[in-house]
Amino acid sequence: MAKPTLGKIPREAIRLLELPRLPKDIVEGYRMLVDLTGTLSDAMDELGIVGVVPAYILPPVASGTRIVGPALTVRNIAHATQVHKAAVDKTSGQGETEAHNLAEPGDVLVLQGVMGCSNMGGQSATIARRQGFIGAVVDATVRDPEQYRSMGWPVWCRGFTPITGKWRMQTVEVNGIVEICGVPVRPGDLVCADEAGVAFVPRERATDVLEIARRIDGADTKRKADIDRGVSVPELVAKKYK
Repeated sequence: MAKPTLGKIPREAIRLLELPRLPKDIVEGYRMLVDLTGTLSDAMDELGIVGVVPAYILPPVASGTRIVGPALTVRNIAHATQVHKAAVDKTSGQGETEAHNLAEPGDVLVLQGVMGCSNMGGQSATIARRQGFIGAVVDATVRDPEQYRSMGWPVWCRGFTPITGKWRMQTVEVNGIVEICGVPVRPGDLVCADEAGVAFVPRERATDVLEIARRIDGADTKRKADIDRGVSVPELVAKKYK
């Protein structure tokens, strides 16, 4: 049953109340990949799919983390109200709590935001984690990075700022199509992120991508094993890894 909305943004701006979801075995197959985003980047190259953002553009807040889950999307734009007036009137435009309210365990918050102000802070992240989000990918700036690290909650973002977004931006859409570093992401697309970057796999291509990724991952694992056991360079070059 769909959850009731909170009234933070117009109901028509919430495009979907429930995400389209991939079968659990497909999602688990992605989680089992050894080299997550590197393998997916190679697989998506073979299929002509553009959907990988490297970590030098969208770095993780903390090292050594990785996530796999469906995208629940939020789009923010710059607020039209003058900042001082909005602050005095307490006119906050942030509405990401609508996304928190809709989240199911295992979802990933994917946010297209506004640079220079905070599109997510520690309190919002705490609610997001409690509601089931396993992490967030934010194409913009956020604040309270130390809280994400202390929570052990993975976040990928453009950078940090102490400046609040309450009076500077507004949430205009939830579960619509967002653009993350030039990559269109739809609600329900699969988000795979690690220390090297973020791969957005279109939901309808997830099975095809996984099939090729498994082949690449298996071949890489065999080659790494051969390297570790001392196979000579000529043998490594001559051997066909499939």
